[in-house]
Amino acid sequence: MSGTYAVVLGDRGRLVVPAELRERMQLKAGTPLALVETPRGFLVMTRNELKRLVREELAGADLVDELLTERRAAAAAEDAG
Repeated sequence: MSGTYAVVLGDRGRLVVPAELRERMQLKAGTPLALVETPRGFLVMTRNELKRLVREELAGADLVDELLTERRAAAAAEDAG
C-alpha cells in the first residue's frame, strides 16, 4: 500500500507523480494537492487527506477553553503587575 518513488524536480518546479501511484490514489489531472512542510521535509497529500489529518490532530482538543485559560492568565498577570 505504501511505497517510495524516485522523482526529479523538473523545469518550472514541476513534479511528476508516477502513474502507478496516481492510479492507486485515484489522482486525476486537476486534483487539488497540498504540500505540507515538516521538520524532516515535506508531504504531498490531497486536500481531503489534509483536512482529515487536521481533524485527527485536533480531535478532543477544546481550543476555546485553552484560549480562555491563556487570556485569563495573561489578564491576571497584568492586574498583578
